[in-house]
Amino acid sequence: MEFAVFLAGRLLARGDLATAARAAYEGPAGALVVIDGSTGRSVDLDLRGSVPDVLARLRSTPAPKASRGRPKLGVVAREVTLLPRHWDWLAIQPSGASAALRRLVDQARRATDDAGAVREAQEVTYRVMTTLAGDLPGYEEATRALFASDRARFEGLIAAWPQDVGAYVGELSERVWPPSP
Repeated sequence: MEFAVFLAGRLLARGDLATAARAAYEGPAGALVVIDGSTGRSVDLDLRGSVPDVLARLRSTPAPKASRGRPKLGVVAREVTLLPRHWDWLAIQPSGASAALRRLVDQARRATDDAGAVREAQEVTYRVMTTLAGDLPGYEEATRALFASDRARFEGLIAAWPQDVGAYVGELSERVWPPSP
């Protein structure tokens, strides 16, 4: 995961969380914003104490508790309502009804993964835009262009933003647009 640290529209640092925390700690005073580039969400850092204290808090995440008994396999039993012809078809599948349903769901997921990836990229870009550029001129129009997949309009609007903000948002938006031939 890569993080970015901004202060008043200026990019101070990019890197892992420790790099971002160090930059936020040592950077100029002001309203710092730390962005998680993989989710587009801002991250709150506890910058109290010294740099080693801050970094130690980042590393001290509680370990998950081990549970007793049989490990969970991730299988969830739920009710499915199908028409009789669907049950008849499932009954003649060689690997059983559950395996056939899992296979069908996996095929459908693969077919929609590209659209889902674009949608997620739009959401990440939108979150960053809202945090860094929500009060800048052209923000609403840029948001509309982003979700309408109007790349030329989007890039034209973000070009008027502070250089670091526009460059970062533009970089994040690259996953939204279809690849060039």
